[in-house]
Amino acid sequence: MLNTKQDIINKLRKDILLMEGFNPPSAGGVSSIGLGDIESAFPNGVFPVGAIHEMMCPSPEHVAASSGFIAGILGSLMEKGGACLWIGVGRELFPPSLMAFNTEPDRMIFIDVQKERDVLWVAEEALKCEGLSAVIAELRDISFAESRRLQLAVENSKVTGFILRNDPRKAGTSTCVARWQISPLPSETEDGLPGVGYPRGQVDLLKVRNGNPGSWQLEWAEGRFVQVNKEAAIHEFVRQIG
Repeated sequence: MLNTKQDIINKLRKDILLMEGFNPPSAGGVSSIGLGDIESAFPNGVFPVGAIHEMMCPSPEHVAASSGFIAGILGSLMEKGGACLWIGVGRELFPPSLMAFNTEPDRMIFIDVQKERDVLWVAEEALKCEGLSAVIAELRDISFAESRRLQLAVENSKVTGFILRNDPRKAGTSTCVARWQISPLPSETEDGLPGVGYPRGQVDLLKVRNGNPGSWQLEWAEGRFVQVNKEAAIHEFVRQIG
């Protein structure tokens, strides 16, 4: 009887993880999203696709860093084809810059609307479309009820959604599977060479359902995310401001 109860509990946990977007990679599919050690923070070490991620962006710098982070993920999400929608009211993203993150700008569809409420409506309808790889929506904020509507939209389509909260009044509660905050960091230049180094960011996974929040420093170098040695990053930061 005990074994039977435990089997039922294990089966329910597995079913819940599948519904929340933690789908095990299929044979021949993409087994990793390219985030390295960060992926171990998620249940079974699987980055949740077919779910909604929220990015906390209290400043324009955070919006820029979050956009680069998302762009690096999109390259993996779009490997099997499919387009991506980017929705907002005041787009500042320069589409050709996406090529630096292995994302083809001609497979991105930008939808610029006039009102915030229209962003939410377009995002909800887009997330129902199975032919899309991902949907990114720029919103000042989002309520629990609104996030619930977006989550319901992806449960059948399995499209991955990203919400750029570019003016959050407070963290609040949402149904999003993960809450991130990406902060820009000073890049490191090669000795004796002019210009700037590879883009870097502080990646804080503030909240993740059934997982382990954490903090990492990543650099986008040579077409992939690379974890930065924290001691080296601090030394370089001190050197640049000193």
